[in-house]
Amino acid sequence: MVSRYERFTASISGICRSIQKIETDEMKSFGLKGSHAQYLAAMDQHPEGLTASQLCTICEKDKAAVSRAVAELEEKGMIHKENGVYYRARLTLTPKGREISRQVCKKAETAVRLAETNISKEESHALFAMLDTIAEELRKVCKEGLPEE
Repeated sequence: MVSRYERFTASISGICRSIQKIETDEMKSFGLKGSHAQYLAAMDQHPEGLTASQLCTICEKDKAAVSRAVAELEEKGMIHKENGVYYRARLTLTPKGREISRQVCKKAETAVRLAETNISKEESHALFAMLDTIAEELRKVCKEGLPEE
């Protein structure tokens, strides 16, 4: 019998692998890496700009990953970094970055819509609410540790 842990982790890992493959395949057409998709989508939602620290939080990535992505996106003319202390400097999308981020977001929405083909709107809302709750509870476990049994 498959345990809840095995089923949960296998499902989440499978979803992550599929998302990464879709991101990689779709971002190639823009000359970008799959990992750039999440950063562009986050920045698209914040036209006023974000700091690298805020990107770390929103995308749940470490500083090293964000630093690499910011440097690559800046080099490709997708983002502009204001002068300032690196992690406090405001990052904004350039016109080129905004155009690509809009295309990326549109493709991401299509992928999610296709993944939800056999799920009702009510089920979808419940699913996302449950995933948010699970993510928050697991963050607490990471922070506080597992309780003694």
